Order: sequence, then C-alpha cells, then structure tokens
Amino acid sequence: MSNPEIRELEAFLALAEELHFGRAGERLYLSQSRISQLLRALESRIGGRLVDRTSRRVRLTPLGEQLHVGLRPAFDAIVATIDAVRDTARGLGGVLRVGFQGTANDLFLRAVTAFRDGHPDCAAEIVEIPLSDPFGAVHRGEVDAAVVLMPVLDDALVLGPVFSARPLTLAVSARHPYARRPAVDAEELASGPLIGIAGAAPEYWRLVQAPAVTPGGRAIPAGPAVSSLQEGLALVRAGRGAMLLCDPTADYYGSHAVAFVPVTGLPESSLALVWHRNHETARIRGFARALADVTGDAGAAG
Repeated sequence: MSNPEIRELEAFLALAEELHFGRAGERLYLSQSRISQLLRALESRIGGRLVDRTSRRVRLTPLGEQLHVGLRPAFDAIVATIDAVRDTARGLGGVLRVGFQGTANDLFLRAVTAFRDGHPDCAAEIVEIPLSDPFGAVHRGEVDAAVVLMPVLDDALVLGPVFSARPLTLAVSARHPYARRPAVDAEELASGPLIGIAGAAPEYWRLVQAPAVTPGGRAIPAGPAVSSLQEGLALVRAGRGAMLLCDPTADYYGSHAVAFVPVTGLPESSLALVWHRNHETARIRGFARALADVTGDAGAAG
C-alpha cells in the first residue's frame, strides 16, 4: 500500500472537523468534488471507509474517528516543525501582524519594540481588531496573533501570556449620579442600563464584559449594544448607559465628559495573547516570548 499524500490528509482533517463537504472545500480552497476525490483515494489506501455520508449529514466511522484522533496532533507537529525550520532558514524574517482591541497599552507596545529589536529581519505590524469580534481576525488569518480581553474558551486558540490584570471601572456620563462617587459596588450596576457588545463575540465573552446580573443575582438592565469602544463611549457621553472598562482603557480615554468610577466586587480584567493552534509559527512564538519577558509571565515564555 502506498503512503497517503499530504493533500489527502488535509482533506480528511478538514472534513472530520467541518462534517460538511462544502465547508471543508472552502477551508482548503477546493471544490466539493475534489474533497470527495481525495477522501476516496485515502480510503482506498487505508482499505476502509472513514466517513458515512447521507443526504442529511456527514459523520466519521469508527475507523475515521481513530484516524482523526491520531492524525491531528501528528499533522500539527509536522506543520509546526516545517514552519519553524522555514522561519529559521529565513532568519525569522517576513511580517508578523498582531491585533489589539480598543487600545494598544504600554506593555503591548513595549513587547512590540522588544520583538522588533530582537528580530530586525521581521516587520511587526499592529492592527486594531473590532471590540465586537475578538477572535475572528485570528480564525480568518487576518492577523497572526491578537491581544484580547479575557476570558478565552476557544479550543482552536492557543492562550499565550496573560497580563495586565487590573480592576474594572464604570464609565458614566459626567452628569450621572455616580460620576462623583469614589467607588461603585457591583450590586449597584442593577440601577441602570449597561452598554453591551454586539457582533460575533461569543456569548460567554460578552457576558463577562457586560454581565446580565450582579454577583448577588440582581438583574442588570441591558443598554445599547456596540461594536467598538469609541461607539460605546459616545453613548456613555450621551447618557444612554454605563460601560465597564479596565483601568488602562479608562486612563487612556480620560475625558471631562466621561467619569471613570472604580467598581468593587467584580473580578479583575486581564489581557491575553492568542493565536490559532493550526497556524503557529516561530514568529508568533518569538513575539510571545517578548511579551512574556515584558509582562513577567515566565510560564508562557517557553
């Protein structure tokens, strides 16, 4: 029996994870018929059916499940090794695109500078990504990695250095009753609308940035949902609601029209570097080490 070709393995992995011939083809920029052809070739080499296909669904056979479980980590390791060797051969050259949400804080910018200093052959570019879609740019390959607000509960993403843990503040209009308060308890969030985040962000993530209930279980009225930080602050200035923000963002966007009041009783907000598990490169690992060095996250510097 001849050994499978790399394209056959790629097609099988895409199909095993999408369970749809059309989506698997889109993922690899191939037609559905080409995916079917590659699958048949692989099944012929193996000597058994890997996929059951009906008019309504696609599912793996037990043989397909066994192949997927064993093949995915091995395939990822091969791709990562080739990427690492290629980057070494190129002196880690090329372009690294790193996304950020809202504001590029000082630690992030220091890491970018450190990476550029350590890898002069690699151009590091920073790109603002929508507040409403923290992970989409990484999944679509528009950026190589991104600094996003926690939490991150996406198995397809690698969680790199976690940093900048800071208390939350409540952004309110300067005319708001809380504007001159030294602090606000989390239970007091139930007294007025809280501006939320619209778009493609997963619900678990949106509910951390704009919770629906207080820690004590009181309902928090939902205000308008926004796609960007600037849009949210404009609504705050207009008195349409309050918005939870981390301390560094409040420092950066200080304004006479908006007051930033510390909130007690909520967990701190943190940032994290993430990248796609299937697209890890030596450049990404180099930037993760630079960020870990700057932030002191030694556990993520390996």
